[in-house]
Amino acid sequence: MSDASSNVELAHDLSHHGHAAGKPQGKWIGFVEAFVLAVVAVATAWSGYQASRWEGISSESYALYERYTVLSQEKATLAGQDRLYDTVTFNGWVAAKVAGHEKVAAFYERRFRPEYAVAFAAWMARDPLHNPSAPAGPIFMAQYKNANAAAATHLEAIATEHFKRGVETRDRSDDYVRVTVFLATALFLTALSQRFNFIGPRAVIVAIAAVLMVASVFLVLRLPRA
Repeated sequence: MSDASSNVELAHDLSHHGHAAGKPQGKWIGFVEAFVLAVVAVATAWSGYQASRWEGISSESYALYERYTVLSQEKATLAGQDRLYDTVTFNGWVAAKVAGHEKVAAFYERRFRPEYAVAFAAWMARDPLHNPSAPAGPIFMAQYKNANAAAATHLEAIATEHFKRGVETRDRSDDYVRVTVFLATALFLTALSQRFNFIGPRAVIVAIAAVLMVASVFLVLRLPRA
């Protein structure tokens, strides 16, 4: 916004200078210059405001991306711990079962996580001790679920969306900054034209500035607003 304010102040000073130094035969050019300066001042202020707004949205999106990424990693860590616990308790159950220690095997069954117990029951229904085609363990069953793993995937998807939005809004901010550069060029050319006493060169430079102004305003109107 500081660049926009500087351009607005410079536009005011140049307009005042143009009126003070104008000559009768160049009054129409002075009017064009004043019009260009006025439009450039307003467009620059608006473009700077929008660039600042989109930059703020982008920063917020990146912050949310980092937050949900951390949450996703936390859930992924818990999911890994759950899977490790399921594997350890299942291995203990298998060892007890093979050794004929039914009480120990029952002890391990009672220690299964509720999610894992569902998969274990479905796995036992396949008679894995006598059915060689049964899956190697409950974790390979379709019934095996891990809420923390599902939450990690969901949070990761949210983080990805926030990252994409951060990139998109940063690009929009950059678009407005580019327009501000075009407007600054138009402002510079208008200031340059006021240094000429001859109508011809002055008119040419003002015409170029006016074209840049129109193109910049067109871009500003086409760009999305925050």
